[in-house]
Amino acid sequence: MKILITGGSGFVGSNLAVYLSQKGHQVTCLDNLSRRGSEILLSRILELGCDFVHGDIRNPEDFGKLKGSFDTLIECSAEPSVLVGTEGDDARYMLNVNLAGSLNCFEYARKTGAGVIFISTSRVYPYTRLNELQFVERDTRFELKENSQGVSINGVSTKFDLKGARSLYGATKLASEVILEEYAHSYNMPAIINRCGVIAGPWQLGKVDQGVFTFWLTAHYFKKNLKYIGFGGKGKQVRDLLHVLDLCELVEKQLAALPKYRGEVFNSGGSRPVSLSLLETTALCEEITGNKVSVMQSPENRPADVIWYVTDNGQTEPEFGWKPKRTPKEILQDTFNWIKENESRFSKLFNS
Repeated sequence: MKILITGGSGFVGSNLAVYLSQKGHQVTCLDNLSRRGSEILLSRILELGCDFVHGDIRNPEDFGKLKGSFDTLIECSAEPSVLVGTEGDDARYMLNVNLAGSLNCFEYARKTGAGVIFISTSRVYPYTRLNELQFVERDTRFELKENSQGVSINGVSTKFDLKGARSLYGATKLASEVILEEYAHSYNMPAIINRCGVIAGPWQLGKVDQGVFTFWLTAHYFKKNLKYIGFGGKGKQVRDLLHVLDLCELVEKQLAALPKYRGEVFNSGGSRPVSLSLLETTALCEEITGNKVSVMQSPENRPADVIWYVTDNGQTEPEFGWKPKRTPKEILQDTFNWIKENESRFSKLFNS
């Protein structure tokens, strides 16, 4: 299968490119290389046989650089930080990349007859509604106190109410979902939408606002101080995490089944068994690295902070015969091994 991956030199895109190329697919990556470290990820995908086109999804004419046609477009390009635009700065940049850029991708797919797999986000679920749920405080984490519409102890399902504030990032991804659903129905375009939670694993250049588990691990590895922010400053807020290879395995299964879908939405996260609080993450990072760092406390919440989010994969697992296989410790251990093997290559990025 001929596959185009937009954002192909990012963390998710490059991992998908390498994985699918090794499975025998012909993969082309499109990326503007604007993010720090993307040139290193580019060298990896080129070494492993992927094609690359330098282009920006914000510019429709850049799609003209692509040669031939593709069976499937996997849309991974995004500004993934929920903090961008919270004070007005870079709001237009966020809208141009995540919304206008995705529209250009879908229009390219329509014109060329490609199917689409869209990598969306759990951030489409409003943090205002999530934080209004009732929680109990345990020794190491907050837990959901009682079930509500679209949410249970197993996590947040696709039936969760979408009314409320979700951050500009979440809003742009939700708007892109809606547009893709319309494209799929209007033009009979094969399309799948994956709402992913936190994705982690090797080759993630973790930052606190987009790769928190990798960020936490690298801080322990390089012995940098940390801070529990929000919800009392105790580090008991919870997120699930998904190994990037678990996501790659899901996408591989979806590629084979894509022709029968027309914009259906699937949750694609680590689920409850693969969830951690920051406090629990600290303990695991200390165990894996052998290092202990100072962790300060800041009780005030930042914009769009979430006290608890766990993915209920719902129909995703039976629909595709898939479920997350890697545990939180395995994900962090894999990341640690990668950091250790590549310390000299990435230390400047991690310590900046």
